[in-house]
Amino acid sequence: MDKFFSVIRSIGVRRGPERWLGGVCGGLAAKFGVDVAWVRLGYLLFCLLTGPALVVYVTLWLLLPDSKDDRIILQGFLQNRGAK
Repeated sequence: MDKFFSVIRSIGVRRGPERWLGGVCGGLAAKFGVDVAWVRLGYLLFCLLTGPALVVYVTLWLLLPDSKDDRIILQGFLQNRGAK
């Protein structure tokens, strides 16, 4: 499982410090060098498609490492669950 999270970290996308919720839009904006407002607008337009938008956001929130401490939420959850 650690190899999976290493691959995700190697992609180079991090949840950004410009956060409204989880920092996903801020991280994508930083990676692609665009203003976070454009990414948020694109996401809002994507939300009009209904269905996949929330699933994609939550999945990215769980999988993208934090820009502050490189922590991946899903990895921490799985490690805590396995320690019990």
